[in-house]
Amino acid sequence: MHPQAVVFDIGNVLIEWQPERFYDARIGPDRRRALFAAVDLAGMNDRVDMGEDFTDTVYGTADAHPDWQREIRLWHHSWIEMAQPEIPRSVRLLRALRAKAIPVFSLSNFGIQSFDLAATHYPFLREFDRQYISGHLQQAKPDPAIYQTLETDSGIAPDRLLFTDDRPENIAVAGARGWQTHLFQGPDGWADRLIQAGLLTPQEAA
Repeated sequence: MHPQAVVFDIGNVLIEWQPERFYDARIGPDRRRALFAAVDLAGMNDRVDMGEDFTDTVYGTADAHPDWQREIRLWHHSWIEMAQPEIPRSVRLLRALRAKAIPVFSLSNFGIQSFDLAATHYPFLREFDRQYISGHLQQAKPDPAIYQTLETDSGIAPDRLLFTDDRPENIAVAGARGWQTHLFQGPDGWADRLIQAGLLTPQEAA
């Protein structure tokens, strides 16, 4: 079935998202491992992704862990350094699809304020035809509800959606709903998938 629209995850598809790498560079691997063992930073980030205020959530977590307060606040103060760099070929693929008037959507677990911050650094995040951002929807992958929201809002049948994401559990839910899927492991493989789907030529996907 020829895809009617293409759906991009953002983190590790269009922008690298590597908090561990950031903390390794700032405080060293040993101290980073101790921090991540002592504080549920992933859970904190999940709360932001579900729509809680970015500043309040990070500062509240820091205040609850005084031994790690400075390090936790880096999640807020230096957030853009964790979400970098962009993945250039993925951005080119996004723009190549749009140049052919192929609808392109984002489907991403992202906070409200952190997404706005990211978009000031990466203007291409505003170039999607439709945006499905978890913080605004208060739904997050891999909950099937957020996939249903995209289907209902876009009016596109599941089997006409082609979705890429770097997390197998997110791909699995989409596939179970009938979406066409691609597990993102790098932009070259994603380019090949778009060519195979008949959406881009090799020249357009270069």
